[in-house]
Amino acid sequence: MKKQKKAARHKPAAKKTRKKLKTAVAGPMSASPFAVEAAAPSTNETLGLAAAALQSDRPQEALRLCGQVLSRDPGDTEALNLAGVAAFQTGDGGQARELLETALAFRPDFTDAHNNLGNVLEAQGLFVEAEASYRRCIALNAGAAGAHFHLGNVLKALGRLGEAQAAYKCVLGIDPDNAEALNNTGAVDMELGRTTDAIHVYRKAVGINPGFAEAHYNLGIALQETGELKAALASYRRALSSDSGHAGAQINIGYAYKEMGRLEEAETAYRQAIRMAPDYDKVQVNLGDLYLQQGRPQAAVDLCDAYLTDHPGNISILAFKTIALSQRSSFDKASTLDEVRELYDFDRLLRPARPACPDGFADMADFNRALGNHVLGHPSLSVQPTSHATRFGRHSGELMVEPKGPVAALETVIRTAVEDYRGMVPPDPAHPWLARRPDRMGLSVWGVAMDSQGHQLAHIHPSAWLSGVYYPKIPAVVRMDDPGHAGWIEFGRAPEDFHGPAQPEVRLIRPEEGLMVLFPSYFYHRTVPFESGEVRISIAFDVLDAD
Repeated sequence: MKKQKKAARHKPAAKKTRKKLKTAVAGPMSASPFAVEAAAPSTNETLGLAAAALQSDRPQEALRLCGQVLSRDPGDTEALNLAGVAAFQTGDGGQARELLETALAFRPDFTDAHNNLGNVLEAQGLFVEAEASYRRCIALNAGAAGAHFHLGNVLKALGRLGEAQAAYKCVLGIDPDNAEALNNTGAVDMELGRTTDAIHVYRKAVGINPGFAEAHYNLGIALQETGELKAALASYRRALSSDSGHAGAQINIGYAYKEMGRLEEAETAYRQAIRMAPDYDKVQVNLGDLYLQQGRPQAAVDLCDAYLTDHPGNISILAFKTIALSQRSSFDKASTLDEVRELYDFDRLLRPARPACPDGFADMADFNRALGNHVLGHPSLSVQPTSHATRFGRHSGELMVEPKGPVAALETVIRTAVEDYRGMVPPDPAHPWLARRPDRMGLSVWGVAMDSQGHQLAHIHPSAWLSGVYYPKIPAVVRMDDPGHAGWIEFGRAPEDFHGPAQPEVRLIRPEEGLMVLFPSYFYHRTVPFESGEVRISIAFDVLDAD
């Protein structure tokens, strides 16, 4: 996971086109997007009216008109395609998918329908299925720039960055001045740690489209990464001139001022960002840390409490509040660490577990081998850039996509462990995290493979409620009798760039093969560096609030 404090360290935003599917009925690159081939005049006229309704944001009217055609001919693929687009624009992704799949059942070589189905699947988070649809579209029409572009987006979402980069390059081969593809190429470059390359393509993107706010913003992030703060400020201001509500640019102006030592201007910039985006937790954290830097820990605590009143249980703010409370106790001897210990209640909230061997495996060693091989062989496994928490290691993308392999069994193990955790740690209305337990939960799973000197910087999981880690492969050097705790996981220490206490209270756990550890997602945690010729494999997971 990435640090929370530095807005400039956030992942550069990849441009995603609005989820309006193609209404073209003669192929995705056709000059006449609403031409209808081989249709009776009445059908032609009706479909033309439906296409016009879609263009003017009247999807319900388009659905009605397509329904007229389909009542006469249920197999009219042009009507099915347009109806699928219309259903998607009304927010009914299920109906959209059904209509588009029906169109393709009648006409398997319908390129627009493949592309549109890909867009629906992408919007539903079904990235593997979306990839297949985009590839079918491209196989039928290699010049379908939109399909290449969205293929790049889903490959990036799957963590397959090299393939995503290749897809965006295909777009640029078709349309060299495609600013969105250049922007997304830069986003992948940043993910891969190629900051200089990213700066080059971002500059090209804004040269083509000077009003492209997101590319200016991303250019600012890349420049800030290289220490070019004045140039970064200029890029953020250009982003704001194109999009006056771009809170990310305003936050990063504040961060750049802070890095330049201009703290009053930084505070002014952060307050402006809060006015622009009062619900955005990251700017609250940045302003709170500025208060700590100024020696005002009570102001930082008050900021957290005010935000939590309207946003109870917010993970980023709970994590930062532990830092602010700890720092307050070092400034004010009358303050105690009781509130910190309530939040970092390691004995109650940090839970190691040893799951039983799932069905289908001879024993835990067999299960762990299968998981380790799955992670190491996963197509999304890649070296992480320095903007991420991992050092000397590789991350996979989402492991909850097919083919899951042994992760399917691990999913059952995780869900059982989560239910056990919820049983052992009951709701507590007096606790800011336990008072908000989700009833419906999603799950995200990814693998981490660390080589010698591998470690993770302190981080949290702000998008989750509960987090955890399972260890299928641990080097022999990770020992109980090691006073340096090499390869252990540590909880309670904030990132070094926060202005918190130098010696916080922490809890260390030694990883073992077959061990699972569950913890609140606001717990800062890190991995202690280790030296070994063996790889250290862990599988992390987030329990997401789906309420």
